[in-house]
Amino acid sequence: MKNHDQSGNTSIKSVRKPFVYGTPADSSTVRTSLQFFGILILVFFVTFIAGSSVSGAGPAVRIIFSVAVILLVLFIFFSNGSNLGADAVAKGEILYQKKEEGKPFSESERKMCYHPCKAYIIGFLGTIPFLLAAIVFSFSTTITMTGPGTLPSWIQSYTRRADIANALTTYLHPEGLSLTDCLRIAVRIFILPFVNLVGTDNPQGLLTLERLSPVLLLLPAVSYGTGYLSGKKIRSRIHTMISESNRRRKKKENRARKKRMNPNSASGPEKLN
Repeated sequence: MKNHDQSGNTSIKSVRKPFVYGTPADSSTVRTSLQFFGILILVFFVTFIAGSSVSGAGPAVRIIFSVAVILLVLFIFFSNGSNLGADAVAKGEILYQKKEEGKPFSESERKMCYHPCKAYIIGFLGTIPFLLAAIVFSFSTTITMTGPGTLPSWIQSYTRRADIANALTTYLHPEGLSLTDCLRIAVRIFILPFVNLVGTDNPQGLLTLERLSPVLLLLPAVSYGTGYLSGKKIRSRIHTMISESNRRRKKKENRARKKRMNPNSASGPEKLN
């Protein structure tokens, strides 16, 4: 039976097939998580190259470009998750048909089927190495100040005075990179599109961004998991298209069959003089 909208047009009824549900994790979870990890590394590398090219541009260009990059990255992970979800539902549909026909299937096959938490777990596991670095850094980060530099020539003479030389020692012997500094470099590379959004001339904004870096790094995993959830709708859309195609084909065949059985019906009633 078909649905009718308010305008009176006939809308296509969606078709959904039952399927067997799987488990949150299966034998492919670790492998898929490593693939997710590899894609993240590639994304960070590409966004770092692209983001570095506009880091010195004007605010408008930098913001527009950064927003476009962020949306593109989330779309890529959403699309990958959708494909995985549709494939998992398809496996569940096959197993459901086997179950109805009394055919056996293995427990490992069942675990591979759709489960709403599966892609979120995969994305989280694939993000853990970056997430741990961001969590440690978020608790240790502070507002960065201008580092030690070369002393002006008029101050150099004061370095020979014992009473103030010790105060100038930090400028003469700057400290090396600390763990926090190394983590800052890594985390800013991970979230460079967001850094470009805030701008490097906004210390307070960068501090807030660095403290939120664990949440920002989870966005690809969330997008991946949300895309996976759409797998059921994708399979329903496919079945609906197949059903509608079959309906139109049968309707066309019936029309052709009626025409063959009553060839004069197409010419209409005969006119009388």
